[in-house]
Order: sequence, then structure tokens, then C-alpha cells
Amino acid sequence: MQGFTMLEVLVAVFILSLGMLGIAALQVTSKRTNFEAVQRTSATFLTQDLLERIRSNPAQMTTYTNAGAGRTMTLTGADGITSVDCASAACTTPALAMYDLYEFSQALSGVAERANGNLTGGLVSPTVCITGPAARPGYVNVAIAWRGMTKLSDPGSNACGATSGFYDAPSGGTNVYRRVLFVNTYVN
Repeated sequence: MQGFTMLEVLVAVFILSLGMLGIAALQVTSKRTNFEAVQRTSATFLTQDLLERIRSNPAQMTTYTNAGAGRTMTLTGADGITSVDCASAACTTPALAMYDLYEFSQALSGVAERANGNLTGGLVSPTVCITGPAARPGYVNVAIAWRGMTKLSDPGSNACGATSGFYDAPSGGTNVYRRVLFVNTYVN
């Protein structure tokens, strides 16, 4: 009879350990999903911020849209964005537009959020595409692409960042980690 009781205890421990593994897996999935939601919320906030900056300085549509040719920002330093400080000195409207793009790129990379000297905010591997007319009025399109945590199918609705290589799986697959937020608005 004592062996039967030991077998019952072993089965109970096994079932309990399976339950604990399930809870741990649920916690990992929950954290991953929460991170994805934070990234999408950040992208939405940043897109709205940029559009409000464009609306407040519409005469410089040519600067924001790169004279109608479209502007792509990848935070690699080769985006042509200069850091003119318009917060402490008066600026011309073209300088203010460049400052807006600079501040937007800083927010995109999360420079205001640091822990132990490391960046903890911003989007993961962001690419921003701003398109629109060379002069106002017209429709301005802002697309932000970033790297997600899980594989999904490529959102083919917008090509922003599709050729960057930031969003491919290491084992192959095209843009399976790419997430895209696209906003189209009219600027007078």
C-alpha cells in the first residue's frame, strides 16, 4: 500500500509541474503581446506627433516630404537630418522643419528613455517614410515600420522598410517581423 501512495504523489507532482510550465508559457506570451502593444502605441503616438508638427509648419511641406520625392528615415545617421536647436533660439521655418524631423527621429529612437546608460524606449529597428506633395495643400502619408517579436505574414499594404533587411527572419522569410502603421491626412 505504501508504494501506491508514492505513485499517487509522483503523479500529482507531475501534473503540478505541467501546470507550472503552462503558467510560465502564458507569462512569456503575455509579456511578448504587451511589448507588441506598446510598440504599436508608440508608433501611433509618434505618427500623430509628426503630423501635428507638419500641420503647424505647413509652408515647409517641401522640407518634410523632401520636395515631393519622399523622405525615408532609418536612424542610421545617413538620413540628412540636422540638429539645429530651435528650442533655445529663434529659427527660420525651414530650420524649424529640420528641427522637427530631428526631434522626431530622437523620439523614434527613444533617447529620452534610458536605463543604466542604455536606450530602453523607442521602436525596434524603425523605418519612417514620409510622402506627399512638394508644396501645400495636399495629402501627406506617414508610414512607420518596426520589428515585431513574432513571425506574421508581411503586411503588403505599404512598402515602407520592405527592402531594408531589418525585418527578415534569420532562417529565411521575407519581412515576417515587419509591422507597419500607415496614416494619410490632408494638410492645408
